[in-house]
Amino acid sequence: MFLLYEYDIFWAFLIISSVIPIFAFIISGILAPISKRPEKLSSYESGIEPMGDAWLQFRICYYMFALVFVIFDVETVFLYPWAMSFDVLGVSVFIEALIFVLILIVGSIYAWRKGALEWS
Repeated sequence: MFLLYEYDIFWAFLIISSVIPIFAFIISGILAPISKRPEKLSSYESGIEPMGDAWLQFRICYYMFALVFVIFDVETVFLYPWAMSFDVLGVSVFIEALIFVLILIVGSIYAWRKGALEWS
């Protein structure tokens, strides 16, 4: 039988975690001083007057390096719970994790061969 009262703590946490940031934005909007002077509206860069345009193009290798980092960071997140309960899960889960790691190794070799990890 599906009982809704078992989820009371979940709903309370969800409501509180949604209301606190909204309440913080409302309070900061009310209490924050508002000044629209030219100094406030200009971009600040170490006390030096800004020169040129603010739009700069970045090389794609920064994004590729960040993407590879995120992929391996997510791999760690997925492998940590598996490693903690390795003795309970059995051989089939070990094979699945091995396939997962092999796919990531193939992807990193591909990125390496394509030059995504090169800074030159």
